[in-house]
This record gives sequence, structure tokens and C-alpha cells, in this order.
Amino acid sequence: MSAVMTADAPGAAAQRDGSKPRKAGKRGPGSGAFWLIAPALVLIGVFLVLPYLNIIGMSLRTTAVGAPYGAGFTLANYASALGDRYVLGVLADTLLLGVTTVPICLLLGYPVAYHLARTRSRWGSLLYVLVLSPLLVGVVVRSFGWLILLSGNGVINRTLIDLGLLTTGLQLMNNRLGVTIALVHVFLPFMILPLVGVIQSIDPTLEQAARSLGASRLKVFWRLVLPMSWPGIQAGTILVFVLTLSAYVTPVMLGGAQVKTMSVLVVQNLIDNFQWPAGAAQALVLSACGMVAVWLYARLTGRFMKGLQ
Repeated sequence: MSAVMTADAPGAAAQRDGSKPRKAGKRGPGSGAFWLIAPALVLIGVFLVLPYLNIIGMSLRTTAVGAPYGAGFTLANYASALGDRYVLGVLADTLLLGVTTVPICLLLGYPVAYHLARTRSRWGSLLYVLVLSPLLVGVVVRSFGWLILLSGNGVINRTLIDLGLLTTGLQLMNNRLGVTIALVHVFLPFMILPLVGVIQSIDPTLEQAARSLGASRLKVFWRLVLPMSWPGIQAGTILVFVLTLSAYVTPVMLGGAQVKTMSVLVVQNLIDNFQWPAGAAQALVLSACGMVAVWLYARLTGRFMKGLQ
């Protein structure tokens, strides 16, 4: 009998005593995973959550003269941002610019991504470099390059006039057209790269099998390749849309005073007018609208992808 009692587990003895069982000195399976993600959580908290909390707090402060903000809290900054027709018009123009840039990037980027994913040419690496080239220089340099090309006396207009095709130059900048062209060039790699990874994961033998069964190239693309590459389309369109909403340098340099986006308006309030609470409220309104648009898009495309499965 004494031998049986000696062989009892410590937890069982504790239960007989009515006390909580002792831990065996071995950590649970989730403790190691927590310490692995702890550095990432700290970085997110310091560089993402704290700035957001600071902006939220700033947007709720009152406006002051000669100081970033006054005493007390108010919702007047949000009421002003959501009740001002001019601000709402700028917000609508910014969302429209994002909705316009995304399909152009998709139409231009999909064929390039498909070629990159399927090519076996030795020049494939060079094509990768060309695709990534807009990211290898600063956004100011890129926008300045488009300014040289699209200005009234720029390369495009001078060429068309010298060839006798035009008598006066086209208005290619200081309008929405010039800003859209430059944004498509800048953000095109963010559409191509997710698509390349997804298309590479599609087994080429599936396309060969469909072709051997009599399907045309267009039918194979429409019924097989395009649905299977939808996760890359979703990722690329969301990236380009979000980046377009937050673009500042390109709209300022190529849009001038004619094209106003929410990012430009926020910077004007923060730096030029020294209206930090109003600028913070407008920035959060833009972020909220962007998040709602992305959420709706993800919900709609998620249902479409479930239907494909």
C-alpha cells in the first residue's frame, strides 16, 4: 500500500489535499511562441499603435493660436471635416484617383507578371530589374522625370510639335491625367510582384492539359489562369489603392494647384496653417474611408474566391 501511494502523481496528491496542483516546471506550448513574436509586437506598438493614439488624441484637442493645440477636448474637428463640402470633395477626388489608378495598373501589370512568371529566357532577370526600376530611385526624382516629359515645353510636346502633329502643346500636367500617369508608373511594381508569385504557383501542366483537351488559349486563361491568380490580383489592387490614397509628392509636383488630394490638404493644415487638430482629424477621416473601402473590397473578393474553390 505504501508503495502505491509513493507512485501517485503530484497532481493527484494535491487534489486529495484540496490544493491546486503544482506546475511541473515545464512551460506551456504557447510560451515559446509568445517570446518569438514579442519583438514584432513591441515594434508594432512603438511605431504604429503609439503614433495612431497620438494622432487620435491630437484630433480631439481644441485649436489654439501660437500653439499646436489648446486646452480641453472637442469633436468640432471631425464635424468640420465631415461637414465641409470642400473637404468632402477633396476626399471624393482622392478615392476616385485610387479607383482610377488600380485598374490601369492591373491591365498593364498582368501581362508583364504572366510573362515574368512563365519565361525561361536569360533576359528574364533584366526584365525584373526594369520592373523594379521605379523603386530604385526616390519618389522626388521619379516625379521630376515625369515633369520634364509632360510639361508644356517638355519632351512629348516638343516632339509632337516638331513632327508637325500639333501646333500647340497638350495639357499633360497640372491636371488629373498627369498625376494618374505618374502614379501608375510609381506603383506598377506593387501590382506586378504579388501577381508574379501567384502565377508561378500555378502548375503549367494544368494549362497544357486544358489545351490538350481542346480549350483555346483565351478559354484556358479565362477559366483557369485568371481565377487561380485572383489572390495576387486582390493583394496587388489593395496595395496600389492604399498607396495612391496616401501619395503626396507626386500629386504636389504634377498636379500643382489644380489637383488637390487629402494628403496634400492634411500637410497644408499641419505645416502651412499650423492647424494640427484639424489636420489630424482629416488624416483619420481619410484612413477610416480607406479601411472601409478595403474591407468592403476584401469581403466581396473573398466571397468570389470561395465560389472558385
